Amino acid sequence: MKTISKLSIPLLIAMSGVVLAEADGADYYRVHGVAENDVLNMRSEGHWRAGKVGEIPPGADCVRNLGCQGGLTMDEYMNLSKREQAAIQKKRPRWCLVEYQGTRGWVSGRYLAEGSCNR
Repeated sequence: MKTISKLSIPLLIAMSGVVLAEADGADYYRVHGVAENDVLNMRSEGHWRAGKVGEIPPGADCVRNLGCQGGLTMDEYMNLSKREQAAIQKKRPRWCLVEYQGTRGWVSGRYLAEGSCNR
């Protein structure tokens, strides 16, 4: 049985803090990848066929994260090839429940990046 050296313990503790901090995702998102003459549709459910409840302009920041579903697991992200990841994301796309300027709705996670909110 291998033992952990005393020097490894601080490193493991530091790394676990990073994992815990990122486990729930960003507090706020910004919209990216949406054309300047388009909008990101907010939907009543996490599916592209669900009814539209609002829209977010391209480049918008301060989009509050209320939780996501679907997408890759950490294990899939770390261990699968880009091609395998793309196949999973096609079958199980990531949808995020967000709030933007008082409206709540689901948006496709592919158009979100970590953002901020200085309100």
